[in-house]
Amino acid sequence: MIDPARPEPLDLKNFDAYLETCRQMLQRRLAGMASIEEVAKAESELNRYPRLDDLAEPRDIVVINDEFISPRDLERGVDALLAGAVLLEHACAGEATRLGLGTKYLINARRHLTPEILTDHLGPEPELPHPPEALRPLSLGRRHMLQLAWDLWRLAEENGLDPRQVLKRQHLLIIVNEQSAQGVIDDFREAQFYGFERRRVLFMVQRAFHGFNLGPQGWFYDQDSPLRLHNHGQMLMQTTMDGQLFRLDEQGGRRHLAWKEYLSLLNDFVDKVSFNIEDLDYLSQSLDHLGLAAALKLAEAGAGMVMEVVNNDPDNPIKGGACYWDPELNRNVMIESFCLQGVQPEDIAVLNKNINHYPQPARGLAAVRQQGLAMPIVVKKNYLYFQPVQGDLNFLVPTTFVRRPQLRPIRAWKGPRHTRAALAALAQQDQRPGFWAWASGLTGLAL
Repeated sequence: MIDPARPEPLDLKNFDAYLETCRQMLQRRLAGMASIEEVAKAESELNRYPRLDDLAEPRDIVVINDEFISPRDLERGVDALLAGAVLLEHACAGEATRLGLGTKYLINARRHLTPEILTDHLGPEPELPHPPEALRPLSLGRRHMLQLAWDLWRLAEENGLDPRQVLKRQHLLIIVNEQSAQGVIDDFREAQFYGFERRRVLFMVQRAFHGFNLGPQGWFYDQDSPLRLHNHGQMLMQTTMDGQLFRLDEQGGRRHLAWKEYLSLLNDFVDKVSFNIEDLDYLSQSLDHLGLAAALKLAEAGAGMVMEVVNNDPDNPIKGGACYWDPELNRNVMIESFCLQGVQPEDIAVLNKNINHYPQPARGLAAVRQQGLAMPIVVKKNYLYFQPVQGDLNFLVPTTFVRRPQLRPIRAWKGPRHTRAALAALAQQDQRPGFWAWASGLTGLAL
């Protein structure tokens, strides 16, 4: 079992220290296990949430509606955005393994959704109101950046401000993987940083790791094994390591930040919002004013994290972070589905929407730096890897769970069965009046 409310300490000074504490953790946690195969068979038990049998349906979830959010609350959120006081994080490191299309940021539906891929996703000769060949040949990441810039531009105009100056006030954190890093960076430079100020756009390349193996002397880091990401929890922890975040200079060189420099920067933000590049609703409206207003209001009551929940789709249930009431902790918690031994996707009623707010983000990140997150394991190709969860921060800082008046399922491009909805969302963006002329003017590109 593994308890995310009481994680074993991790040394996040650097990668060598991280891997050594991971190895020591395996020595303690898996003492007595004689083989990788034995670990694989016990994986669900090893990752099991310790109070699984006592969990109940979540309670007292805050409904963000007109009664809870006042016009002044909304205005405060808008003011924070216009002032650049919200850190806008885009987690783009994940590989679209279920889609089979590579790094999500670089997925170009028109080019990558070939007839063979479409057949694999949707069956032979699917009827598509919005076929890939009718779309503009742009990557999902480029579409996301343009959507964010468009929404901020319009917000500035609505408030009588210069849109270009509002864009330049924003702070972005773009997290990519090692394979796609240069492609994403080149994308930003080609598009003139989408109107954002170059020095205020931070990047981080999420590290991939070899697996651990079991030898005569115990567990060791096996550099002959395949490289894999340690999930989005390691991504969060890596942002607290020295020299991992960087900004680009005018020549494209990287200027790295120390952890203390990033922590000082975090102190200037009222919120950090983490966007999910799979989110299809984002392609029509990236800025969630109600969610931001709720996060800032709940921060006054002490919330260090605000997680929005939605219903699971009964027709197409998915796994992910699941919300429950933990009677021992006396509060709602969010638990990743691979820690819910024996619970199937169709058994999960309430899911994390995966767009989380971190009010006063320096507090939460400092807690992560100090002790790290819980470290579930997974065996892949006969090697052991870790898969910590970003959402486990809800166990380290006061967290409030919120929902909309109507609990709609997640609309995200997670797997092949969501490809039809993804094509519709991309087509809707393509058909927006004036959008592409504006985007070409912003970036200097023929889009």
